[in-house]
Amino acid sequence: MYLTTTSTNFFLLFSDQSPSLKPNPKPKWAGGQLRARQDFERILSLFELQSPLILSFQRLLARRQQHSFGLHGVACVGTEAHLSLCSLEFYRANDTIRCPGGAPAVVSCVPSPLYAASSGQKKQQSKPQGEARVRLKGGAHPGEGRVEVLKAGTWGTVCDRKWDLQAASVVCRELGFGSAREALSGARMGQGMGAIHLSEVRCSGQELSLWKCPHKNITAEDCSHSQDAGVRCNLPYTGVETKIRLSGGRSRHEGRVEVQTGGPGSFRWGLICGDGWGTLEAMVACRQLGLGYANHGLQETWYWDSGNITEVVMSGVRCTGTELSLDQCAHHGTHVTCKRTGSRFTAGVICSETASDLLLHSALVQETAYIEDRPLHMLYCAAEENCLASSARSANWPYGHRRLLRFSSQIHNLGRADFRPKAGRHSWVWHECHGHYHSMDIFTHYDILTPNGTKVAEGHKASFCLEDTECQEDVSKRYECANFGEQGITVGCWDLYRHDIDCQWIDITDVKPGNYILQVVINPNFEVAESDFTNNAMKCNCKYDGHRIWVHNCHIGDAFSEEANRRFERYPGQTSNQII
Repeated sequence: MYLTTTSTNFFLLFSDQSPSLKPNPKPKWAGGQLRARQDFERILSLFELQSPLILSFQRLLARRQQHSFGLHGVACVGTEAHLSLCSLEFYRANDTIRCPGGAPAVVSCVPSPLYAASSGQKKQQSKPQGEARVRLKGGAHPGEGRVEVLKAGTWGTVCDRKWDLQAASVVCRELGFGSAREALSGARMGQGMGAIHLSEVRCSGQELSLWKCPHKNITAEDCSHSQDAGVRCNLPYTGVETKIRLSGGRSRHEGRVEVQTGGPGSFRWGLICGDGWGTLEAMVACRQLGLGYANHGLQETWYWDSGNITEVVMSGVRCTGTELSLDQCAHHGTHVTCKRTGSRFTAGVICSETASDLLLHSALVQETAYIEDRPLHMLYCAAEENCLASSARSANWPYGHRRLLRFSSQIHNLGRADFRPKAGRHSWVWHECHGHYHSMDIFTHYDILTPNGTKVAEGHKASFCLEDTECQEDVSKRYECANFGEQGITVGCWDLYRHDIDCQWIDITDVKPGNYILQVVINPNFEVAESDFTNNAMKCNCKYDGHRIWVHNCHIGDAFSEEANRRFERYPGQTSNQII
């Protein structure tokens, strides 16, 4: 609510945050300082002067004549990173009257959604007006990443042609950060996948949204994902990095995690219990430290010297992976409980400025899905690796068959580091039946879900061979499974699991006809760190009539807008095989 006086050039702003004094863009002058003071006192009396915030405002008004003004005027273009970069008009030393009839300039800042959620202000803020139409992906630090925009319910990237600091600043401000520190080109924050929505964006720097800037709509021939634009934004200082440190590591990017607890006058450093500590928790720790991504989250750190810090002060840490600091994660609070005591079983991290990012080619799943009735005598090895439904154990082996939903999986690494198995080759497990090693017990989960999310069938694929099947033109293959070779997926390459290999299926023998959701999740247990886990899941609508199956509307989990995802979840199902 805004209240303006009729006799001064200031107005009082009341919001969910706090009241503040702001310049009136259209002042109406009548009377002098005494009249202005009387008007403000009447306004304050309407609010009974019971709020401490209003009392502080009244004190500010009472001291109005006591301020020493240093600047007469400030003129900013709007793209400056700091107020000192604006055009400033200073008072002269012999000026006898400064800011006649005026008052100190006061600003009221609103935190960006990222900081509002992290500081517990999310509930206090009013509901945002619609979904954001721009986001950042793939950045190692808050306020940086590949720029993606929302168009027609689908997220897509921005081509870097004519991409400059003014356009980058518009993106940063639209997201609630400061101006841009750097405009990035050449997919320096990793390549996107799917549509490229904008090209040749030309901003003045004052626009409220990137969509307000003149731009060119793009076609597939105009640009490639190797030209995806990115930004690095100026961020407010929060000081969270002063409450965490690493000790004992071989470099500043690794070590046992130590956190600061206690209040003023009683601060102390302590360790974190390693129980349940994993990749998501390590991601938050590395982000808080300002060291980028987490390569590993370690539950035992006996090989790192802890020095004189031996007390465990935090336990039960559970993070979603998006928090800015460990304080924002769930934990036991002051009641520390640790199953394995001693400093050797405390949490540690290995951080890195780069990370992999796996993404499933959803269109290929849709194109290759089909049903096969496979005889039981051909499924002994698959049964040994638990690739069939539990009812297969009671089947009349080797007679009969199992009904399998088969499809191909093409998994791309679009990050900035190679995807490598967590375990070294010395600990890979040999499977005699199929004659190969498993570097990860579970690499993908395959599920058939009802529209309300109930699982009716499931499958899994162990990573018996992570290799570079194909790569982009300018990328060379590094990993090949032959001859007990190194396993992994190089940046810019993909690993293809064809539909005709064992366990590349879901056993749907017991599934009744109906409308379902096919879901594929890569790296489901977060065994290997990635820059982004939100794009690891793929979903499709599917209709099964007992004999055939129709798979359609396949998409990566974060590719649609919130409204498009709601429509997908509310999909009533097919009444025929006519897919529109």
